[in-house]
Amino acid sequence: MRAATLLVARATSLRLSLLLSFWLDRGVGAKELRFVTLVLRHGDRSPIETFPNDPIKESSWPQGFGQLTQLGMEQHYELGQYIRKRYEKFLNKSYKHEQVFVRSTDIDRALMSAMTNLAALFPPEGISVWNPSLPWQPIPVHTVPVSEDRDFIEILPKFTGYHDQDLFGIWSKVYDPLFCEGVHNFTLPSWATEDTMTKLEISELSLLSLYGIHRQKEKSRLQGGVLVKEILYHMKSATQPLNHRKLIIYSAHDTTVSALQMALDVYNGILPPHASCHLTELYFEKGEYFIEMYYRNETQHEPHPLTLPGCTPSCPLTKFAELVAPVIPQDWSTECAMSNHEGTEDAMD
Repeated sequence: MRAATLLVARATSLRLSLLLSFWLDRGVGAKELRFVTLVLRHGDRSPIETFPNDPIKESSWPQGFGQLTQLGMEQHYELGQYIRKRYEKFLNKSYKHEQVFVRSTDIDRALMSAMTNLAALFPPEGISVWNPSLPWQPIPVHTVPVSEDRDFIEILPKFTGYHDQDLFGIWSKVYDPLFCEGVHNFTLPSWATEDTMTKLEISELSLLSLYGIHRQKEKSRLQGGVLVKEILYHMKSATQPLNHRKLIIYSAHDTTVSALQMALDVYNGILPPHASCHLTELYFEKGEYFIEMYYRNETQHEPHPLTLPGCTPSCPLTKFAELVAPVIPQDWSTECAMSNHEGTEDAMD
């Protein structure tokens, strides 16, 4: 009898110990995700324009130039499925407007990419099902007129000092259409050899002529710094008790992703591929908030961790804010002298 009583006492003590350990782990030391920001590049698209002698004319593309292709839709549907899987325990199973906000540039391919992504991220379930034969529900994608959204990029020539558009033109009118045509199995001109395409890839340096090399800090601050400022604002807001938002998605372009990464000094020097994604996650652990960044530029592997220079992979929010302060413009409109500039088209996206 005494042995049985002792055994029960030990079992009870062990159970209490395990419960206490679990409580301490969950309540004090557990790493808890609190907020996520995603900056996405749109999916595969048709060329924006092409060279005069290209036998592949605009009529060869089902929706014309600059439009999201079916491959691009597949890419973003896959990305939406990945986001759902990655944040399965964080995001609500069904869409809740107070938890999710999506913004896109006012460009068809970016808007459609966001919509396709959301179809996979939030398929209707339960009371969200409004048509049993249609596994889809409408989710708002916010935008602003393209004339306003282009403010990010229209002022850049003034700061780059690069007014000769030849290099940029080579990218947009020659390399880009040939690249798109190759992906979609069109027959390329006989002169578009592997060696020629390799040489044309050099025109990707036009991206660096816009954001890098010359006055890099100033330009990345004006371009990517605005987005850094917005992301940081939402991260800080997420630390407040009354905050209900969990996820913000920006559907944009390669120039958006690369400018953000240049501003953060984590850019790898390679143009972001279609449907690439920069992830910024806010965690709470042991009474302190931390920011972690990842970059998903391929589907075969998990996103690559990114470390802000001067910090650790899991960077304290206060330290993160301190380190990015130099790239955040205080008065973007004034610094860019927006009232005196003339805009140019953003063709590389």
